[in-house]
Amino acid sequence: MAHLELEKIKDLPAFRKISIGTWRTAYDPSVYGTMEIEMDAAMDYLRRFREATGLRLTPSHMMARVMAAALERIPDANAIMRWSRIYRRKHINIFFQVAMPDDGDDKIDLSGAVLQDVDKMDLATIVTDFEVKVAKVKKRQDPTLEKTRKSFKRMPAWAMHRLLRFSAFLLYTLNWKAPGLPRDAFGSVMITNIGSLGLDVAYVPLVPFSRVPILIAMGAVKEAPIARNGELVVAQIMKVSATFDHRFIDGFHAAVMSRVIHQWFAEPDKYFGPIPTREALPNRSAPEALAVASNGARTKEKVEG
Repeated sequence: MAHLELEKIKDLPAFRKISIGTWRTAYDPSVYGTMEIEMDAAMDYLRRFREATGLRLTPSHMMARVMAAALERIPDANAIMRWSRIYRRKHINIFFQVAMPDDGDDKIDLSGAVLQDVDKMDLATIVTDFEVKVAKVKKRQDPTLEKTRKSFKRMPAWAMHRLLRFSAFLLYTLNWKAPGLPRDAFGSVMITNIGSLGLDVAYVPLVPFSRVPILIAMGAVKEAPIARNGELVVAQIMKVSATFDHRFIDGFHAAVMSRVIHQWFAEPDKYFGPIPTREALPNRSAPEALAVASNGARTKEKVEG
């Protein structure tokens, strides 16, 4: 069984081949960028969504759906590199960074949760599925993740680099489903909410062993003066920083992503769709999902995502 469902991209343009030849691995081809997004309409939509559904929708959930829409527009950016060849992914999976207690409340470790086929999800499904996954991570109820974490904690530091490179070679270069390791644990895009830490801008480095080519860091939503129709007004602004793997993502792909992000957050009712009622929520047969999602607003645990 293959680790990922992939198809090879043929007839690459000359620049893409030059990029592949210039950077041999994901250790060096980082491109960074930042954009400012007006969030007045999005935050109003978020407020109305929470009131209507009782679900704790966040800008991170919205960004996951937006990035899935962007990758639908530019599927060549939803890819990985194997043997100096680009392979397009057949699924759009989104990874969220999650902060969790580690051996006591005074220690924090970073983990994550991945949602699969986000392009086929609505916001309510994203919220409920995400909260259930995060709850399992924080409560140490994910057996595969816990086994992996314990193995890494016992591993000497000098051996970690070799282990990660070897694991990435098995899972992605060979595309082999290794027993005991999660399938596609990092997805197509990584999203981290640095705004929860009080930050506005941060450039997240590529994580070579994950083979994820796009990392999104979302800053805090703050009021700021902006020029609108020739007048100075105060609006809610969020800065979004992105890191790309330049071997197969360039300015064209970034421009499309930027347009999609601005469009969806500027007109949320048009792109995210009508806000559902509580009665129309998905997974109503799963009380655990709805309970976790609706109680998420009351938890004091920090979740980067």
